[in-house]
Amino acid sequence: MDLGLKGKTAIVTGGSSNIGRGVVLALAREGANVVITFRDPVQSRKTADDAIALGGQALPVRTEVVERESVENMVKKTLEAFGRVDILVNNVGGGNDGPALHEKPWEEIDEEIRKNFWAQVCTCKVVSPIMMKQQWGRIINIGTDVSRSGSARNPIYAASKAAVGGLTRSIARQLGRYNITVNSVLPGWTLPEKPEDVGVGSFWYGGKAEKLFSPEFMEKQVKALPVRRTGTPRDIAAMVAFFASEQASYITGQTIAVDGGATMEM
Repeated sequence: MDLGLKGKTAIVTGGSSNIGRGVVLALAREGANVVITFRDPVQSRKTADDAIALGGQALPVRTEVVERESVENMVKKTLEAFGRVDILVNNVGGGNDGPALHEKPWEEIDEEIRKNFWAQVCTCKVVSPIMMKQQWGRIINIGTDVSRSGSARNPIYAASKAAVGGLTRSIARQLGRYNITVNSVLPGWTLPEKPEDVGVGSFWYGGKAEKLFSPEFMEKQVKALPVRRTGTPRDIAAMVAFFASEQASYITGQTIAVDGGATMEM
């Protein structure tokens, strides 16, 4: 299916690793120009080269998405390179499992809130006036399925991602009249397809995840899923690409979990 994204310009925050990388490649496959915000230059260059090989154009821009000035600079470079911002995918996020809330250092709490919520506020604020002037835009915010179920392992991560849902619905109401849709995708367990698909800063980089999640633990998680498997970046990217397309032009303010049925709603 042609999603009508050829020549569109997308910004994907955290676009070099795992889910972000999958989104970049999916959009590039549809002919979009993709700006990749990154902290790992080697991994971002690899993802950019892979995107270009698929037929898109790709521009890595080092960005601290929690810093207003850095976001403004990244968007400026996007406009200089491509002249437009059609699609924004807010993918950056993450948290540190444990300790319990009452034991977690204030610095970690602040960092998780800024990474998971404040970063999306920054990018939406900077990009939305550009889309309003264009009278066209797609904003896709990446959350997590534990924002619905809660997480004893990391309540700050779950709560800050839950705030993304409120942001999504609120700005969807504000921006709909400008032909801008705003939706959210909630990934479940989404593992990299290959170790080389992640870079420094990723939760899956350097064996950190393996230390936290034993094979027995992961087997238990998979058995609890109706589809009996973990997700891949391609699973998430397919929904993001659909939301970015003209086919989804009458869908806004919605939150879709792509989690193998882990958080079904009645």
